[in-house]
Amino acid sequence: MGRSFWVDDEAQLHAVTAISGSGPAYYHLFSEALADAGVNLGLPRELAKQLAAQTALGAATLQTQYDADFVALRQAVTSPNGTTHAAIEEFEQGQGAAPTGGCGGGQGRTAFGRTVGRLSFLLWPSGEYRR
Repeated sequence: MGRSFWVDDEAQLHAVTAISGSGPAYYHLFSEALADAGVNLGLPRELAKQLAAQTALGAATLQTQYDADFVALRQAVTSPNGTTHAAIEEFEQGQGAAPTGGCGGGQGRTAFGRTVGRLSFLLWPSGEYRR
């Protein structure tokens, strides 16, 4: 599934593994959090899972287009001062960094876990979220 790529420098294989090997788990974890959010907002679990999956598919389809600009794609669906904007600001302020630094160890996964945790907090600041 997907495309394969060649790297000339064998040392780059660690970075490739960090992105392509571990990356799917990060996407699945985030999709799981989105589905759980839907359930906690009153949606049936199967509908919430399908919404999360279709959201990921749509985003991935856009990301794989020639010359896709990930920043521009994110900005196109982020209303200024809206809830998505607020959540992204929380992520960027260190409450949950993207899983890039320390992908060989636990640091990246821990940061991503904080990101998902912040998603839960932002959706349910009163603490009513229960998984």
